[in-house]
Amino acid sequence: MNILIAVAFLGILAALSTAFFFMMRGDEEGSPKTKRMMRALAFRVGISIVLFLCILLSWKMGWLQPTGIPLTPN
Repeated sequence: MNILIAVAFLGILAALSTAFFFMMRGDEEGSPKTKRMMRALAFRVGISIVLFLCILLSWKMGWLQPTGIPLTPN
């Protein structure tokens, strides 16, 4: 499961960098390539939603255990 999370984060970073590349690069006429940029950003949002659902499902199934701040004060 940790490998899936790491691969998803790398995919999110790759989609963000692709969107940034298309945002900074313009056409020959000077207009930005918004269609490609929007597709990359939509892909990033899709990966983020799937990652969140996978983490939530893994927590519900018991594959991931929360290890955070304890709820009871000392």
